[in-house]
Amino acid sequence: MSDEPTIVFTNVSKWYGDTVAVADVSVELRPGVTGLLGHNGAGKSTALKLCGGFATPSQGSVRVLGTEPRLDPQAYRRIGIVPDGDGMWGFLTARRLVAACARMRGVADPDSAAERALREVDLLDAADRRVAGFSKGMRQRVKLAQALAHDPEVLLLDEPLNGLDPAQRLHVVDLIRRLGEEGRTVLVSSHVLHEVERMAPRVVVFVNGKLVAEGGTTDIRDAILDRPRTVRIETPRSSDLARALIGERLVHSVRLTDGHLEVDTADVERFGLRLPALARECGATLRAVAPLGDDLESVYSYLTDRARGRMR
Repeated sequence: MSDEPTIVFTNVSKWYGDTVAVADVSVELRPGVTGLLGHNGAGKSTALKLCGGFATPSQGSVRVLGTEPRLDPQAYRRIGIVPDGDGMWGFLTARRLVAACARMRGVADPDSAAERALREVDLLDAADRRVAGFSKGMRQRVKLAQALAHDPEVLLLDEPLNGLDPAQRLHVVDLIRRLGEEGRTVLVSSHVLHEVERMAPRVVVFVNGKLVAEGGTTDIRDAILDRPRTVRIETPRSSDLARALIGERLVHSVRLTDGHLEVDTADVERFGLRLPALARECGATLRAVAPLGDDLESVYSYLTDRARGRMR
């Protein structure tokens, strides 16, 4: 597998009127699977559109396989795209739709290519049914089949697991991993970390259009899991439990709020393991334990702060 970069962003920004979708991003992607992680509205779909030539940078440059796709129509024969939207021709069967896409990309035997691609996504049993009658998960697999039919070197996949049932998700995850192992460059977006972790050994993280982290998926996961957390505990003996937690140095601050206990901890794993035992020892019944500020926005905001050096 070549280690030369296949997708290169150089100081790329993209704005629509007053809205900045991507802000001064520079990154290089190589063969293999890379996860594009971020909350909804983070700029993931715009980044994929820039890679696929469906949008032009307002500033900077995007090169894929050494060329700018928007200026080089031949590039589309080397790129496979699974868009987030659903713009397929519903009156066609899955087989005819995938064959038509292969034909438009110059494949010599589009019918055989469609057969092979539909087999890859485990959809041959429905190949001769009209797409209009397909479920969302089946339509997702048709989109993936058309992206594979012309045997592309680069795959741009926008939330490809949406709408899939558990068995289908497992099949597609395994397929994506294999495509990366074959030496293709696969950029797959998601807002769910554990999904990306199953597919991609490397990840880039976007927050509000900015690239805030990149590196090994395990390293990014550890950075997220290691962030400080605020936990709300409902118990009738808040003071006793607070003293026990402080005594074991499991928390660095405690607050009594409306009869509930809020604590800040930097060691979430040890806190979770010890909390039930400490509650039992001091006779505190745990009625509810819930993390606060644990939504995706807060997770990615933490990575933003960390990237700016505020967490040092």
